[in-house]
Amino acid sequence: MNTASRRVVVTGLGALTPLGLSADSFWQAIKSNTSAVAPITTFDATQFRAKHAAEIRGFTPSEWLPTHRLKRMDRFIQFAVISSMQAMRDSGLPSAPKPLRDRIGIFCGSALCGFSQAEAKHKVFLEKGAAAIPPSLAMQIFGGSAHSQIAIELGITGFSTTNTNGCAASAVAIGEAWRAIREGLCDAAIAVGAEAPLQPLTFGAFDAINTMAHETYRCFDKRRSGFVMGEGAAALVCESLDHATARGAHIYAEILGYALNNDAYHMSSPRPDLSTISACMDIALASAGVSAKSVDYIHTHGSGTVLNDATETAAIKTVFGQRAYAIPISSTKPAHGHSLGAAGAMETILCCKAIQEQWLPPTLNWGEPDTACDLDCIPNHGRNAPAKVVLKNSFGFGGINSCLVIGKL
Repeated sequence: MNTASRRVVVTGLGALTPLGLSADSFWQAIKSNTSAVAPITTFDATQFRAKHAAEIRGFTPSEWLPTHRLKRMDRFIQFAVISSMQAMRDSGLPSAPKPLRDRIGIFCGSALCGFSQAEAKHKVFLEKGAAAIPPSLAMQIFGGSAHSQIAIELGITGFSTTNTNGCAASAVAIGEAWRAIREGLCDAAIAVGAEAPLQPLTFGAFDAINTMAHETYRCFDKRRSGFVMGEGAAALVCESLDHATARGAHIYAEILGYALNNDAYHMSSPRPDLSTISACMDIALASAGVSAKSVDYIHTHGSGTVLNDATETAAIKTVFGQRAYAIPISSTKPAHGHSLGAAGAMETILCCKAIQEQWLPPTLNWGEPDTACDLDCIPNHGRNAPAKVVLKNSFGFGGINSCLVIGKL
């Protein structure tokens, strides 16, 4: 069999988000126009200009894992492991016995990994000295800890890796899972993004460069002023179509294509000529064998910064021409916050749900048009509409661009 021709489908979903602690509750909250953005309670934000966040509430990890194991896991690792457990349970795919567990991969994405845990423990170190450093800290903060803990908990021994491609990290994880299954490295894979950035130094670093909204989180609106930081995780189980069909799995959607490139321009500003962002969308469509005329909906990166939203809008016009005005686009970040490296996976789950139900999620808090963002952003209320082919954009600091094409099987 030519494995490069393998089709890849999504058979399991898991999510821990500020809007719900499962993929279904997350989706229902999106459908009901709920927003999780609120004044931050994790720490005292008085010293910062930004004072809002999208926090996860009611999360009880001990319902999933024993306390002695949880003590070895940073919050982002807990998110990654438990959302992966949810996705595996939803897929009905067993992780053992051999040889199946050798043919399952793990692809994780996180912008900051365990940095917030290091921040929290550094404060203890300064107050109490080296004797207060917990032995587990080294295992909590390194980048590969999440996919390693997932492997341990689920008994998965196949190809596994973590990338730290900023806010595009979990979209890259999904894309690399797609590539690995296509190329025969594995028959199935967990693609997961996880982030737990709500600590004062981490929060303050983004506040210092003035990228976060001081009040309402808006996208594609003239009054937009930046993003609101969120936390959480999302996981998707991907399989080759043959593998999924053989075991009678429920299929949410098909991953049709993927692209990844870099602006090679600036750490925080997109390339002004739009060439690389546009190329990323073009390459993703080409890899999917899909023409621009076939795209029904675009889930944008839509971070809410003045420059990013205008640049993404212009790039979409470059790729789709006049038809861009007929394609609904939206950003769901005003509802669930911007969870950095976990955002792409969270939003890909929403794309799968949109395809499943043929309902497009809205861009909340929109009210004042901007001539630089003049596409149909599905303002304030979702709508029933065709969603057979969906483009998902994810962009990150450092000029990292990643695009996924997702379709109805």
